[in-house]
Amino acid sequence: MISSASQLRQKGADDLKGRWGEAALFTFVYIIILVALSSLGSIVPFFGSIIVGWLLLPMTWGFTMTFLANHRKEDNDPFNLSHLIEGYRDFSRIFLTLLLQSIYIYLWSLLLVIPGIIKSLSYAMTPYILRDHPELKNNAAIEMSMDMMNGHKVDLFWLHLTFIGWWILCIFTLGIGYFWLAPYMSSANANFYEEVKAEYEGRIGEKPAEVFESGYSKSER
Repeated sequence: MISSASQLRQKGADDLKGRWGEAALFTFVYIIILVALSSLGSIVPFFGSIIVGWLLLPMTWGFTMTFLANHRKEDNDPFNLSHLIEGYRDFSRIFLTLLLQSIYIYLWSLLLVIPGIIKSLSYAMTPYILRDHPELKNNAAIEMSMDMMNGHKVDLFWLHLTFIGWWILCIFTLGIGYFWLAPYMSSANANFYEEVKAEYEGRIGEKPAEVFESGYSKSER
């Protein structure tokens, strides 16, 4: 059983203790880069903004993984801006998998909003799986996320919902509060992943990736 939403938020805050300023500055620079490159993409004809958005997926991955690395105490300088480009060192695997993930969520959202939300929760562990299981990619990583999130989608939804007060604060601060909210949520999400991963590995074994390496789930075998 994973921790409650309040416990996960507290663990996320503990991870950022003494580093809130660094995390906020890291987030600020990340947002500036995203906005600048997206703006350049908007002036390119033939869906330039969409293409640039896709090409920025590995950077978004790098941002998310920074907070997982900070949680694991893997780096003495976890908020170094170089971490934003780590996803480009394994570009094809990370880019194609995250692109598939976004396409699947978009297609499910065309049915109705709720199916899109459910699938986004189901696929939410995919970026973390890409980091911990470099042998997995594309549908294999997404399917592992679906299996991992079985029975935990409501837990993640509730965790995100408990940040609503922070979102309101962001509105009243004209978005400035987001530079602290994003690290806070990212750290809480990293803790959520660690607990769901531990529960999942205990349920199906120490090497769950072997189930998905062929590109289809255990149940389909």
